Amino acid sequence: MTPPIQFDRASGVLQSVNLWERAMACALVVGSKISSSFSHRGYNMCANLMRRTVLPARDLVVKLNADALFAFPFGDGYWSKLLNRTFSYEDELEVLFRNSIDVDYTLLDCGANYGYWSVLVSSAPFGSHKAIAIEPSFDNFAKLANNARINGDRFDVIKCAIGSQRGTAHLSGTKHEAFSIAGDPNAGGEEVPVISLDNLLDDGKVSMSGKYLIKLDVEGVEIEAIKGGARLLQGDSVIMCEEHGNDPHHTVSRFILDQTPLKLIVHDPATNRFETVTELSILDRIKVSTHVGYNVFGTSSAFWLDRINSLNASAARRTH
Repeated sequence: MTPPIQFDRASGVLQSVNLWERAMACALVVGSKISSSFSHRGYNMCANLMRRTVLPARDLVVKLNADALFAFPFGDGYWSKLLNRTFSYEDELEVLFRNSIDVDYTLLDCGANYGYWSVLVSSAPFGSHKAIAIEPSFDNFAKLANNARINGDRFDVIKCAIGSQRGTAHLSGTKHEAFSIAGDPNAGGEEVPVISLDNLLDDGKVSMSGKYLIKLDVEGVEIEAIKGGARLLQGDSVIMCEEHGNDPHHTVSRFILDQTPLKLIVHDPATNRFETVTELSILDRIKVSTHVGYNVFGTSSAFWLDRINSLNASAARRTH
């Protein structure tokens, strides 16, 4: 088996490559920097075309920090932006994770894909937290399990989808980062088991006494997933889920605001604050790109609300 390419984000050192592979890695970096000015539109397609036509079938292992390795296929359109050391992935989540290092919480990484956040949150610079990475896709799960392995199997992995209740569903899609069980069940696809967040309580994977940060990257079934976590979300939990830029109705946020007891919170990049949302018009201003996702937060936990308020206080001090 060909050894993987190695890339250290801190130093920029790229190892185990020939001249052609180094040139292609540079092209991927340049493409990311150029496309960053328009939300990386077109980057995924171009990188994936390179991977299919001119790049060798090798893995790339990115050293995210001194205690975090993240592997994916060289040239993968979604993850190759990590070769660009100025690129930041989901800043608003990283702010919360970095400022919760001292909290004894578990990450529930639902729709984990290859496990980026599970790798990071379980690393020493992020507090060496427990994580449970949940991913339904057979192919994605193999890469997720590999990322658990190369990091010492320090986080748990479960192969299933998250929904409103236990059952089965059909997973479909053309992009590994956007597989979904929300499509037509008669249209084929991979049959996958489904559990709810509350089933994690039933199965003894989590307890009501714990603290949880719950990332719901579940591609169209966010509302069903929230419904399926009614008990867990009564405790010290925060859900972090995607509002897609192409949804002018802010469907997920509207559900959280109108149909749940959770407070809805969004990070406003203009003020660098986490704002409690009472009027959805704030999302009209924040969601500036139609082809990317924006994370919103929901919690009824006094503990987590206090932590989020402290983040705003810290941000205010940094600006003075």
